[in-house]
Amino acid sequence: MNQKEKLIKIVKSLDMKKAEDIKVIGVKDLTILADYFVIANGNSSTHTKTLADEVEYQLSQLGIEPQRRESDSGNTWIILDYADIIVHIFYKETRSFYQLERLWADGEQLDINDYLIQE
Repeated sequence: MNQKEKLIKIVKSLDMKKAEDIKVIGVKDLTILADYFVIANGNSSTHTKTLADEVEYQLSQLGIEPQRRESDSGNTWIILDYADIIVHIFYKETRSFYQLERLWADGEQLDINDYLIQE
């Protein structure tokens, strides 16, 4: 599975579980941490955990495991580190607090509309 296919799988997994405001930012020219950040939020700590679990489950079905999973005790933020792609899943208020999109505003905003379920 190439990087683009993995990115699409992550976005679709989040969208399938009704993640809010999914963003993909290309950061490979800005940092050595990863090539892409995927940022999304849930509407409760339970939803946030469900979103992270779904991404992890869907990729594990393809034999892809995160190198690292980090979270706070209340599941208001969860990070799945897939080396080249880092998935940030937040509770809505926590996302507003950290403002990763603003921090990485110089990154390339990818258009993911083709991968989202149209309602």
